[in-house]
Parts: sequence; C-alpha cells; structure tokens
Amino acid sequence: MPLDRELLKGSIAVLILKLLSERDMYGYEIIQESLRRSDDAFEFKEGTLYPALHQLHKRGYLRSEWRTGESGKQRKYYSLTAVGRKAARRSEKEWFVFTKIVNAILSGANS
Repeated sequence: MPLDRELLKGSIAVLILKLLSERDMYGYEIIQESLRRSDDAFEFKEGTLYPALHQLHKRGYLRSEWRTGESGKQRKYYSLTAVGRKAARRSEKEWFVFTKIVNAILSGANS
C-alpha cells in the first residue's frame, strides 16, 4: 500500500538523522538503505531528500565532504555534527512518544 506523502513529510528528518547516526552516507546510499530497511515501502525521492539534507545542514546538524568512493567516483558524504547527534537522539525519543500516542488513539486504548 503506498504511503500518503503528508504522513511522510514529518518523518523525513528523523529518518535521515537515524541513518546518519549509524554511519556516514552519501545521498543515493541513504535512498537505498531506507528502501532496504522498509522492504521497498519507503523511497526517498531526490527532490525530497536533498532539500531535507540541506535544511539539516543549515541547522548545524550535518557536515558534508567530498570523498572518492569504492568505484572511484566522487561522492558527497554526510555525517552528523555533535549537535546533530543530540538532535538524532531527541527526535528518535520524540518519535516513539508520538507514535505511542497515535497508536493509543487509533486502537481505542483507554476507552
């Protein structure tokens, strides 16, 4: 089932921060890793991913550098700054609280 784009908008930053908290990645690698982990259900579009990366960079959460990849191609790798690591931890905690509340409402808990 395709996911509603509006649902995805609010989760893009937390997903990027989580992936980059595990290792440095270049853009296409972020796209591929999100596909792999979601069993092909979640695919960042370049028109969504790169503006989000630029916003996170502007906030001071990311740094980037050009590196030569295994294939010999130059790739722009993104990594978290110290501020970005804190933001990643905070956003993950917030996400779990948020989804717990949404799930409680959807399941009719406390009724």
